[in-house]
Amino acid sequence: MHIGPWHLPNPVFVAPMAGVTDRPFRQLCKRLGAGYAVSEMAASNPKLWNSVKTSRRLNHEGEIDPIAVQIAGADPDMMAEAAVFNIQKGARIIDINMGCPAKKVCSVASGSALLRNEPLVAQIIERVVKACTPYNVPVTLKTRTGWDRENKNALRVAHLAENLGIAALTLHGRTRCDLYTGQAEYDTIAQVKAEISIPVIANGDITDPHKAKYVLDYTKADAIMIGRAAQGNPWIFREINHFLDTGQLLPKPGYGHMKAVLLEHLHHHYTFYGEYTGVRSARKHIAWYINKLPEAASFCDRMNRIDNSHDQYTAVEQWFDQLIIRQGQQPATRLVH
Repeated sequence: MHIGPWHLPNPVFVAPMAGVTDRPFRQLCKRLGAGYAVSEMAASNPKLWNSVKTSRRLNHEGEIDPIAVQIAGADPDMMAEAAVFNIQKGARIIDINMGCPAKKVCSVASGSALLRNEPLVAQIIERVVKACTPYNVPVTLKTRTGWDRENKNALRVAHLAENLGIAALTLHGRTRCDLYTGQAEYDTIAQVKAEISIPVIANGDITDPHKAKYVLDYTKADAIMIGRAAQGNPWIFREINHFLDTGQLLPKPGYGHMKAVLLEHLHHHYTFYGEYTGVRSARKHIAWYINKLPEAASFCDRMNRIDNSHDQYTAVEQWFDQLIIRQGQQPATRLVH
């Protein structure tokens, strides 16, 4: 699997998710087997570039190449300017967001709202690709099957993207109006893959190794992209890769290993965000990690009232220690790569 000049080690990728795929999470997923990760969506409006939120999203210190940054907006010139700005900040691949279904994004004609305006889609792609070409930085596109089920235009958008120089296309098997409801469909992805020559990455409802293999086989896509199924489950990447390589399932991580991974994640999360924001934004990650474990609800209720990193970290550590003792499992002391 190649994106422009970049050879990627495997075809199992992390999807960009606002508030989730920050630098600590991307780095963790890569260490646990993700072949590629795209940053959270970065605003194309220059007025926002110096904000704390955007500054964090542009922080790629220590990240494994290729660093990929997703940009969002509806103004072609502004998007081109944002692409160059991010290249100067270290981006090696620029991804254009035409897939986000969030109301606040679509209400300003960005994200998947752009699928209702194919001429504007073409203008944005053309300007961004032209801006990135002197830097030898490939441009990718992430999109959906259409605005709604009566207006699916993914195939036209895919041909347009290929003709205008997009290096790879990620397609989520839902329309914008589907949001994240119902089931993703893969027929449109398969059709797009059959008709264009650039790499196609399948996205949507890929939750386990069996589903990953099914989607790859059915669509003939070059890679898959994992979104919500990776929340609190960064092991999914190595599990899928192992299954694709061997046909065998890896055992699920024990409580000791889960503890080691989560504590390492928390350490990097606090360092990245600082005390106040780090503690509060870590709560959702902790809940995702443990939501299927015994007595998780009562622990989360208590943990959500903790307001400092030392106590939050210690509470997680002690809770897992008690769980390990009760279940008779072996502790783990470090992250196993």
